[in-house]
Amino acid sequence: MIIAIPTDEKNLDSTVCISFGRTPYFAFYDTETKEATYFDNSAISAQGGAGIKASQVIVDKKSAAVLTVRCGENAAAVLNGANVKIYKTIYPTVKENINAFEHNELQILSNIHPGFHNHEK
Repeated sequence: MIIAIPTDEKNLDSTVCISFGRTPYFAFYDTETKEATYFDNSAISAQGGAGIKASQVIVDKKSAAVLTVRCGENAAAVLNGANVKIYKTIYPTVKENINAFEHNELQILSNIHPGFHNHEK
């Protein structure tokens, strides 16, 4: 299973980026091989629709789940439409949240916000 995580840096010790759509990178972690690859998020500089664009990348990369601090409603609509599960992170780092995911400690993100629409990172 591939899981996607918005990250501040390109390593598993990175913090999870608080912004989903405007994260600098996404980590794509394969739970079977235990390997991560990183993707530069081109939506970071988008005038609008960053969450939608970022979500489409996650869908295109065949991710089954996203681990994130928060998610806007437009991004969530894209992810939900592709049956990508959205989980709420509970720890600061990517590695800690992957471990928590693999031990079924993370909950489905239920508080989807209306989006910041280019007002805040």
